[in-house]
Amino acid sequence: MEIDQTIAADGVVVLKPHGRLDMRSAPSMRERVAELIADGKVRIVIDLHLVAFMDSSGLSALISGLKSVRQGGGDLRIARPGEQVRLILQSTKLDTVLKPYGSVEEAVRGLSEAASERRP
Repeated sequence: MEIDQTIAADGVVVLKPHGRLDMRSAPSMRERVAELIADGKVRIVIDLHLVAFMDSSGLSALISGLKSVRQGGGDLRIARPGEQVRLILQSTKLDTVLKPYGSVEEAVRGLSEAASERRP
């Protein structure tokens, strides 16, 4: 799986995986998020627009990433999931934990607003 990376407003890292997020590619996603956290980058948006298929391993990688960044004092958001990914999130009720945003910009804005609310 190829994962593109860009930096958005306020230093938010945007990851854009291509293809399938399944048991073969989920370890790559976990590793990429772990590398970001190790570099102190704990505000992450994962743009799922180009993910054609996700299974339970891919879902686990997203939840694991969310947990890891939150333990590091940050947060993770998902943006633009396709229909199959959205159905997986809804059927597992994980769309309440990983609320999907309609655009990368909305997800970045949500992260930035949440970070400013936590500041004293």
